[in-house]
Amino acid sequence: MKKESTKENTKQGLGTQLRHLIELLDGAVQDAYTEAGLDYRPRYTPVMRILAQQPSATIGQLAELAGITQPAATQTVALMKKEGLLQVRAGGVDGRQRVVRLSPQGEALLPQLQACWQATKHAADSLDAELAFPLSACLAQAIAMLGERPFGDRIREARRSIFPTP
Repeated sequence: MKKESTKENTKQGLGTQLRHLIELLDGAVQDAYTEAGLDYRPRYTPVMRILAQQPSATIGQLAELAGITQPAATQTVALMKKEGLLQVRAGGVDGRQRVVRLSPQGEALLPQLQACWQATKHAADSLDAELAFPLSACLAQAIAMLGERPFGDRIREARRSIFPTP
């Protein structure tokens, strides 16, 4: 088996790099909300954007439209409800589904949020323009490729090629 060089051993892994990137991006976005006088978390944005476009949605619909897991959507909705941004009611045939809509407080916040989102988009576009490959396109492609062939499958395949069984 080939011995890896010291440089390869100390190179940050993909997960570490992604977490650091999220820290850099989310930290700056959080600061922008604070500078705008808003007490608002970046993680709320996918839900707010969806409910700004349609009057209500179930937790499952929010998860699907936002591209997040249902548990993540459930947790985010609970936090947003606690902060008074959302109203949640029972819905569906048997009342087990929860239907979510913006509260009056959430609706009142939209104009300020939309201004922040516009500034954030311009900043993201400027970052994309400075990179050899636009980050947004690279991420979209990576997500699509992992949808076709999950990372777990890739790890198992790599393990088999590195440690073949006799």
